[in-house]
Amino acid sequence: MKLKNCFMLSLLLLFNIAMTVAQGKTISGNVSDDTGMPLPGANIIIKGTTTGAQSDFDGNYTITASVGDVLQFSYVGMTTVEKTVGASNVINVVLAMSNELEEVVVMGYGSQSRTELTSSTVQVDAEEIELVPVSTVDQVLQGKVAGLVFNGDSGTPGSTTDIRIRGVSSITAGNEPLYVIDGVPMNNDNVSATSSGSSLSALASINSNNIESITVLKDASATAAYGARGANGVIVITTKSGKKGKTTFNFSSSYGFGNDATDGPTVLTGAQREMLFYEALINTYGAGFGFNDQAGAKAFYEANPNFFGTDYAVWNANGRQETNWADLITNEDAPIQEYNLSARGGNENYNFYTSFGYFDQEATVIGSEFNRMTGTINFSQKLSDNIRFSTRNSASHTYQDGLLEASAYFSSPRAAKYFQPAIEPAYNEDGTINVSGTVPNPLWIAQEDIDDSKFTRIISNNSFEWDTPIDGLKLTSRANIDYQVYNYKRYRNRVRGDGDGDTSGYGWQAHNNIVTYVFQNTLDYTWNINDDHSIDFTAVQEFQKNRNYYLDADGDSFATDGLTNLASAGNPTSAFSSFEDWALARYVGIIHYSGYNGKYVIDGTFTREGNSRFSSANRWGNFWSVGAAWNLHKESLLENSEVINNLKLRGSFGVTGNANISLNQYQAQFGFEGSYAGQGAINPDVFGNDNLSWETSHTLDVGIDFGLFNNIVSGTAGYYKRESKNLLLDVPLSFTTGFDEQTRNIGRMENKGFEVELNIDIVRSKDFNLSIGGNMATTKNEVLELAKDGNGETINISGGSRTRTEEGQPVWGWHMRKWAGVDPANGDELYYLNGKDGATTNNWNIAERAFQGGSAIPELTAGMNIHVDYKGFFLDANGYFAGGHKVYEDWHRYTNGTNYFSTLYYQGVDAVLDRWQQPGDTGKRFGRFEATAATPWQASSKFLYEGDYFRLKNLTIGYDFKAPVLDAVGLDGARVFVRGTNILTWVKDENLKYDPEVDAGGVIGLTTPPVKSFIFGLNVKF
Repeated sequence: MKLKNCFMLSLLLLFNIAMTVAQGKTISGNVSDDTGMPLPGANIIIKGTTTGAQSDFDGNYTITASVGDVLQFSYVGMTTVEKTVGASNVINVVLAMSNELEEVVVMGYGSQSRTELTSSTVQVDAEEIELVPVSTVDQVLQGKVAGLVFNGDSGTPGSTTDIRIRGVSSITAGNEPLYVIDGVPMNNDNVSATSSGSSLSALASINSNNIESITVLKDASATAAYGARGANGVIVITTKSGKKGKTTFNFSSSYGFGNDATDGPTVLTGAQREMLFYEALINTYGAGFGFNDQAGAKAFYEANPNFFGTDYAVWNANGRQETNWADLITNEDAPIQEYNLSARGGNENYNFYTSFGYFDQEATVIGSEFNRMTGTINFSQKLSDNIRFSTRNSASHTYQDGLLEASAYFSSPRAAKYFQPAIEPAYNEDGTINVSGTVPNPLWIAQEDIDDSKFTRIISNNSFEWDTPIDGLKLTSRANIDYQVYNYKRYRNRVRGDGDGDTSGYGWQAHNNIVTYVFQNTLDYTWNINDDHSIDFTAVQEFQKNRNYYLDADGDSFATDGLTNLASAGNPTSAFSSFEDWALARYVGIIHYSGYNGKYVIDGTFTREGNSRFSSANRWGNFWSVGAAWNLHKESLLENSEVINNLKLRGSFGVTGNANISLNQYQAQFGFEGSYAGQGAINPDVFGNDNLSWETSHTLDVGIDFGLFNNIVSGTAGYYKRESKNLLLDVPLSFTTGFDEQTRNIGRMENKGFEVELNIDIVRSKDFNLSIGGNMATTKNEVLELAKDGNGETINISGGSRTRTEEGQPVWGWHMRKWAGVDPANGDELYYLNGKDGATTNNWNIAERAFQGGSAIPELTAGMNIHVDYKGFFLDANGYFAGGHKVYEDWHRYTNGTNYFSTLYYQGVDAVLDRWQQPGDTGKRFGRFEATAATPWQASSKFLYEGDYFRLKNLTIGYDFKAPVLDAVGLDGARVFVRGTNILTWVKDENLKYDPEVDAGGVIGLTTPPVKSFIFGLNVKF
């Protein structure tokens, strides 16, 4: 809408029309930035009066003034320009970016302009979040934050993720970051009641379209305000609020489809499997029974049906038809859809934001889906001249139809893809589902079994803000409640699967009720000493209480099919309930000094926190940080530089903490859940440790922020070093104590590395813009100290046959036998005797274990992005790289075995075709096939792969409609787009066939890989 105001009305009150016409003249022109881009909405006034105008959507304006009047042109983010009216009737103005109006970064307990930050933070704004349809909002962070490692536990919609910021800070305490929503610390853990199926993230309850920004706080200067929960970093989520102005509506819709981002290994065909089985018979029995070819082996097999079974004979008799189980378990082109409608507006006294959203996604495997409904009402009302009430309320209901995954669960459709032999038919001759296979038919399991999770979450955040009579002093009182209700239902049918046989069907239901209260009082005081110096003081008092009530029950022996509730179970087998609660209290003091017009900045934070996880004698801990920044570009030498428009040196040091351990570990406890001869029994349960206290992280952070050529080139570079001390470590105990471990404060660990972020605007113009950017981070982890035994020897921590934690090594370093290849003479698998090099042996049991280099922690991560726009058309792409780490294929016994597991019992992958067949075969990856089932797991470096990979995370192409079209249809804005997610994956190690994005432990499980999706979307504003 054009806004052309001549402002003659005010002049008419003072002068007659004739005088005005004689002295006034109409000035016209346009307002643009220094690249030629128009600035619609730029404000133009006659200095010294209240008259003015605004430029229209083309950046053009008209205004009536007199010769000698001074016109003032201003625009948000631009330096104000003044022009004196002369003879010309046309004044064109170019505005340059201002160094005074800067991005505001939300820090949780407050916000600061970016130039006054002494900390390492990254903020992702709404426009980068809204166009990414995701089931959990943390997925948008991958590749956008230097030093943030993102690992999805599963591609099943709604599943949890593992996020690590600047490495791993603890060995056995938690490593997840703290989430803060609208200034309140929240719990966003896995809410699933089961560990043998799909996880469910509490973050899945949050609609990303309601988020204004996400800020990642990385160093102590930023996280010390959160005390004992800041060691692993803090993720601050700010939801949208109302805005002054007319009510605007936004509607967005998207629809698309998804498939697995990677296909995984290819399994053997029925013919290949049969061939390898006969080859195993030749290698094992041929010499003793006089056969040395496939025909002889086949005859030997058919002559011994009681020993080998008749599977291949039946398959041959039925015409050798093969079943493609991978196709049968795949939900090809799984639909993804999302719809959101929101409204926001307000005036001087109130503002509001309200929304409703619906998200639905089917998994890429049969029998699984996820959907979510969300509603939000955020409202702020000015109750008086100095009191404002604000309330932010959201409610959501999520449903996840999950599945068994992450392990070799034979009833899992993912496992069936790799375990179910191709020679077994999916259907009987009459068209019914075949339920007599080696493992349960996934078609039957998807139809008959139940794995349902229902999660309802209500968050209400209410505050009163009082601007006290003391100038600059403000008091805010806040009360927040986070109410979560989770229900889980599992049913295993009585015909085939985990519920068949003696149980005759099995059912289990669980209910979890979690409520968290937070009460917070904040006192803010700003002391403006003069125009150049100011000090901000913030004091926070906070109390948080969590209550968790859990109930489950199970039963079996269902009388008939179709009955799935426990009321129909003929044999109730168990019931269990528990109650847990914890509390913490915090007192925080924050001081922020800005001197000489922001040239010098100093921050200080002190937090005293008490946590019920520790005894009364050790319950309280002190945490602190100091930070400083020097804005060199404000020095006189650089103030008017045409090259450097931003240059800041910053540094900080501080102490944060970690208390993420199980409850009541400081108490010596008995367990009361046992039974003896049908009677209740008591047994020692927890060793206890009265001296248990905080784990602390001591973090140094130094960096430089820069902007060159009017921010055409901008970025940051920094170095960090974080030493974790007094680790909350689960220390192994002698079995003579009757306990296997005790939690102690012992040990030290270090993470250090460099981080770089860079963005370059290659082209800035009215019609065409091109920018590229990215980030890179390194992480070096080392364990410095562990507990000692009674003899003063270090107690190294074993992670089974694959990992070990030892001083001088990364945490949970890969520690196993080293594979030495295949003996060309006889096909034996070989291992290095000393676990490193030199002499070899074919006896896995006598080979030593040794560190095989690295761990599951990526030593190098990087994010890359590109943006192009031309006359409304735009393209955005971003990718993610992780490298310098290793991952381990856990289920190789079933799928990579040169024995019955691949050829008779289950199903092998085609990688085993690269095997030894005769003396002289060299360079083979697998040894000779044998007719045996005795091969143990035999963990070795053979299945330890380089984890380096690159993934093109998002590619979006779209069009923003312009004003003429929008005016014609009565819209304020409209955008159409198509977005591809995870559309390209590159893996360095050719032997890594599964998806490279594995959980934080680096173990490849049989989980659903991330989704490759294509989404078509429409956003309109009216």
